[in-house]
Amino acid sequence: MAMSTAQTPGRPMRADARRNYDRLLCEARTAFAEHGTDASLEDIARRAGVGIGTLYRHFPNRHALMSAVFQEAVASLLARSHDLAKADPCGGLVDWLGAIITHAGEYRGLAQALMSTSRDETSALSDCNVPLREAGARLLARAQATGTVRADVSIGDLMQLTNAIALAAEQAPEDPALAGRLLTLTLQGLKGPRAATG
Repeated sequence: MAMSTAQTPGRPMRADARRNYDRLLCEARTAFAEHGTDASLEDIARRAGVGIGTLYRHFPNRHALMSAVFQEAVASLLARSHDLAKADPCGGLVDWLGAIITHAGEYRGLAQALMSTSRDETSALSDCNVPLREAGARLLARAQATGTVRADVSIGDLMQLTNAIALAAEQAPEDPALAGRLLTLTLQGLKGPRAATG
């Protein structure tokens, strides 16, 4: 989780700073759910009862705030990947990709942000992107080892595809089945020789 820039790493926050941090996270979750990830940071600070300077002391930019807000969801997705590692390799990968699409589609603007920072490890969103990519890579390797997914498929490409599907679904709210259809089309292109002949 993102830490205050006003404190030394490893040092606990003062009680008042922790209260401000928690209020900012709570209001950011609400604002992102209502208005998308481009919600006004000034409004988030105001609703939390602090000044914009306090927000920036805890979260130096929008991506840092987003990363902190989504850490709970990321933890849930990582736990899901561990469960799926015991499932059928191809089925586990498919379920994982579906879970990523659902996560990226929960907040308007999140899929776009994840896509634009997917290879930028200097972005605060790498705290979301990197562990998810590593978890997905393990599931992909299992599926490739069984021959059910092509060997030339990379996890970077899959993460971009899933975020692109979530973004497309975000742009077509009148078609709730769109993400599922696009994922199905994507999976048809992933099949390895064993799956293609089976």
